[in-house]
Amino acid sequence: MLGANDGVVSTAALMVGVAGSGASFGAVRTAGIAALVAGAMSMGMGEYVSVASQRDTEEADLRMERRALDEHPRAELAELAEIWRGRGLDPALAEEVARQLTDADALAAHARDELGLTEISTARPVQAAATSALAFSMGALLPLLAYIVAPHAARSAVVVVASLLALGLLGAVGATLGGARRWRGTLRVAVGGAAAMGLTMLVGKLTGAALG
Repeated sequence: MLGANDGVVSTAALMVGVAGSGASFGAVRTAGIAALVAGAMSMGMGEYVSVASQRDTEEADLRMERRALDEHPRAELAELAEIWRGRGLDPALAEEVARQLTDADALAAHARDELGLTEISTARPVQAAATSALAFSMGALLPLLAYIVAPHAARSAVVVVASLLALGLLGAVGATLGGARRWRGTLRVAVGGAAAMGLTMLVGKLTGAALG
């Protein structure tokens, strides 16, 4: 949702800003395409670097845990038992659970219970980068297509209206998925998007007037 929101807002704002400066249809369309490509690459690379750094940290933690298990197995067993005692098991049962988990796969047990790492939560940089880039691109396509198909005299207005409707829908869906109030999520992203597009259009008009 965040990537799609960014795609809609940044692309629409850039296009109406360039249009506000008095640029031609071709220039605004090119700006929209450039915004889509640059934004998708930026989102993808940013997400890749962030998640890759997280993965490096996870791998370093696992190396430390593996070394600790090799050098201090009794202490690690006691630590695992203490974790299970903290979850409500009586001492004897906690020690038995810890022992059985250690016998099955000590590193996996400590990764899950001590470090909070599981197969599902493991960082995947390429997947995260592709998802972010795709979400941004899908959002950015909407204002770009709206500008291309809109009537000549109303292109900027159509972009603004279409973008606000899309932002409102995305806000409502995000709020629903998060269990929050729909109207609050819708209003938040719609007002933010309107402010971004309005300010950018103003800057474009001022810049166009100054250069003209």
